[in-house]
Amino acid sequence: MEQPASAYFMEDRHDPNETHTLSVLVQNEPGVLARVIGLFSGRGYNIDSLTVSETEHAKHMSLITIVTTGTPMVIQQIKHQLDRMIPVYRVVDMTLTGRAIERELAMVKVKGTGDLRMEALRLSEAFRARVIDATTESFVFEITGGTAKIDQFINLMIPLGLVEVSRTGVAAIARGPDGT
Repeated sequence: MEQPASAYFMEDRHDPNETHTLSVLVQNEPGVLARVIGLFSGRGYNIDSLTVSETEHAKHMSLITIVTTGTPMVIQQIKHQLDRMIPVYRVVDMTLTGRAIERELAMVKVKGTGDLRMEALRLSEAFRARVIDATTESFVFEITGGTAKIDQFINLMIPLGLVEVSRTGVAAIARGPDGT
C-alpha cells in the first residue's frame, strides 16, 4: 500500500513528534493568511491551533500564532519555509525561546439540573471559570489558561452535560521587557 504524500512519512519514524508554537509576523494584506495555510496544507503539515490578529495598525502588521506538531526535522522545515515567504517579516519558535506565556480562551456550554448543575458550578470555581450566561437549564462558562487546563475542564464537563465548546486557539507572548 502506498504511503500518503505527507511530510510526516518522509521522516525517520523513530523521531518523536514535538508540539511547537510559532509566532509569525506578517504584512497585513489580503491573501497572506491563505498563503501561510497553503504552505501547511500543500506539504501535509498539521495545524493544531491558529490565531491571527492585527498588532501594529499603522505599520499594517499582523501576528499569526500557529501551534503545530511534527518531528524536529519537520518543525525546522516549517520555520525555514515560513521565513522564505515574501510577506513574512519574522518567525519565532516560542517553544524554543523558553520564555513564552501561552493562553487560550474557551466558552463552554453545559446543560444540567440538580446535582449535576451544582457540580458544574463547583468545578467552574475550582478552575476559575466565569459564568457568562445562565438559564435554569444551562450555563456558559468562560475559561482562560493553558491548553491543558482548558482540555481538563472540558473533559470534566462531559459527564455533567457538556453541550458545546468554542475555543480561540493559542495566543503567545515572550516574557520580560523585550519583544520577540
